[in-house]
Amino acid sequence: MRKETLWEAQKRRNPGHSAWYIQRFEAMRSEGMDLHGEARLIDAMAARGSRILDAGCGPGRLGGELAARGHEVIGIDVDPELIEAARKDHPDVQWLVGDLAELDLPGQGIAEPFDLIVSAGNVLTFVAPGTAPDVLVRLARHLAPQGRLVTGFGAGRGYEFEVFLKDAAGAGLALDHTFATWDLRPFTPASDFLVAVFSRAA
Repeated sequence: MRKETLWEAQKRRNPGHSAWYIQRFEAMRSEGMDLHGEARLIDAMAARGSRILDAGCGPGRLGGELAARGHEVIGIDVDPELIEAARKDHPDVQWLVGDLAELDLPGQGIAEPFDLIVSAGNVLTFVAPGTAPDVLVRLARHLAPQGRLVTGFGAGRGYEFEVFLKDAAGAGLALDHTFATWDLRPFTPASDFLVAVFSRAA
C-alpha cells in the first residue's frame, strides 16, 4: 500500500494548499521576480535538446522553462492539481501524476533514460516518511550512463544533509559537487541549503 506523502498530508489538512502554492508563484511572476535560477543552472549543465526529468515538478515552473530553452522535458508530481496547472501553462510538455517512490517510467512506455534529472523545490523533504532512499534509487535507475541528478532542499525540514548524502551513496549515486545555492555559492557546514550534483557510481 502506498504511503501518503508529506505534501499530500499537508493538502489533506488544508485542501486549499495547492491553489495557494500556484497563486504564490503566479504573483511572484507578475511582480517580475526572477523564478528561473534553477533552470539557468540545469540548462548550463545540459547539451542542447537533452532529455530532462523534472522530478516533483509542481505547476511546471522549472520544467516549462527548460522546455522553452529547447530541452525534451517530462515532469512528474504526486499532486494532480499541480499537474493540471502545469498542463495549462505549458501544454507542449508531458506532465505525469505519480509518486516518486514508485517511479517506473519504462513501465509507462517511457523507456529512454534521462541525461539529467532535477528535483528542486524541497521535493525530497515532502516524500512519504522513510521513502527518500527508495526515491533516490528510482531516480538513479532513470539516469543515462553519463547522466546527472541535481537536487536542492533546505535544512531543518526533517532530512539531514548527512543522512541524505549517505542515502544517495546507497542508491548508487556518486557525489560530484555540493553548493549552498542554485547560483553555486560554496557549501559550508553553516549552509542552510544544499544543492547536490550526482552522477551514476562506477
